Amino acid sequence: MPAKKKVQPKKDVKKTTKKAVKKTTEKKIKTYDPLRGMKDVLPKHESYWLDVSRISRSVASAYGYKYMQTPVLEPAQLFIRSIGKATDVISKEMYVFEDRDGKKVAMRPEFTAGIARAYISNGMHSLPQPVKVWYEGPVFRHDRPQAGRYRQFNQFGCETLGDRDPVIDAELIVVAYNTLKDIGLETLVYINSIGSEEDRQNYIVELVGYLRSKRAYLSEESRKRINKNPLRILDSKNEQDKEVVQDAPQILDWLSQESKDYFMKVLEYLDELHIPYVLTPTLVRGLDYYSDTVFELYLDKDGEEDGSQNALCAGGRYDGLVEQIGGRPTAAAGFSMGIERVILALKEKAQQHQGKEKKEKQPHLFFAQLGEQGRRRALFLMEELRREGITLGANLSKGSLKAQLELADKQHATHTVILGQKEVQDGTVIIRDMSSGIQEIVDQKKIGKKLKKILEA
Repeated sequence: MPAKKKVQPKKDVKKTTKKAVKKTTEKKIKTYDPLRGMKDVLPKHESYWLDVSRISRSVASAYGYKYMQTPVLEPAQLFIRSIGKATDVISKEMYVFEDRDGKKVAMRPEFTAGIARAYISNGMHSLPQPVKVWYEGPVFRHDRPQAGRYRQFNQFGCETLGDRDPVIDAELIVVAYNTLKDIGLETLVYINSIGSEEDRQNYIVELVGYLRSKRAYLSEESRKRINKNPLRILDSKNEQDKEVVQDAPQILDWLSQESKDYFMKVLEYLDELHIPYVLTPTLVRGLDYYSDTVFELYLDKDGEEDGSQNALCAGGRYDGLVEQIGGRPTAAAGFSMGIERVILALKEKAQQHQGKEKKEKQPHLFFAQLGEQGRRRALFLMEELRREGITLGANLSKGSLKAQLELADKQHATHTVILGQKEVQDGTVIIRDMSSGIQEIVDQKKIGKKLKKILEA
């Protein structure tokens, strides 16, 4: 008798299809994070960014600097020629690529070379000299990301082109110092002179001789720099190098009399203006185009010198740069300020003072509305108030008064303007004090006057 065939149970096609659909639906969609070293600026940090920008622009304008902007992309050769092949910026950090036309272009690693190029391109030598400009925007360096240092970061800076005078160097330092002070940061100016091109060449011969005699005691990176860029060894952060640098010959001893006199005048201006500074013989800056005065600004930690931290701002004189990239001989000087570093310093300061100092609550206004008529009238009133210079928080998509008051509380509103259908009919609004709960009925025609009193209180 033949063996019975084993009957396989029929698959439930409907069930299988549902499972497949479910699997497809549950499949995760790939999400994307910012590239390494790039960072989003979020609304919660708005006040830091806008305050730093507003104050920086205001101080620069007060000293007669005018706004200028250059493209993010420039010919790669512009930076290679001006900054120097042996510098870390060019050899390791600059973003360089060929565009679709086969041209070698670079994302700007700093502003100064671009400003100098624009000065030549736009015939600015024919303007009354000096030309004083300020700028603000992103720059790009493929550096190792760390706190306050990103691959895309932002700079604010000032440049003065077309004149050589110690008072210009001093003014730039004053602008940088007062900008940071108005932002809320007390700083120390670290300053040095690296003299003329001839001064530096004479000094480098002496310095290289000394460094070669101490080669065994230097870090591996500094050994490589002895022939390529020996001046950079002077501001090495490596403890091993610092010990060697302590006894190195100082560039101030190799300055010509003219360079010494120039530098002394810069310091005299700073003394006159009571700008705190530290004479720093090892300060050389990392870019090839600098000459004479160089400076960096660091946080002043109760008068304590701390050169190990990142500079908030740096600059100096670069009299040869414009000629070096094809222009006529043009004296120039400037500085740039790292906005991310400044904001980081402000956040750290805020954390240190949290709980120690009770900050007085600043008036902040919110507009809450109820009903369709209230929403329409709110739009009109908010626009009228905006024209009077009064800004209010709001969320017009929310219909619930309770939800809007909760939002006002989260936004730390001190007063909330409330407009319901009854108020629309009466031509009034209610202004509620969020801390006491006291409410006041105000005529809509007088609301601007009332809110200005609250803001000025």
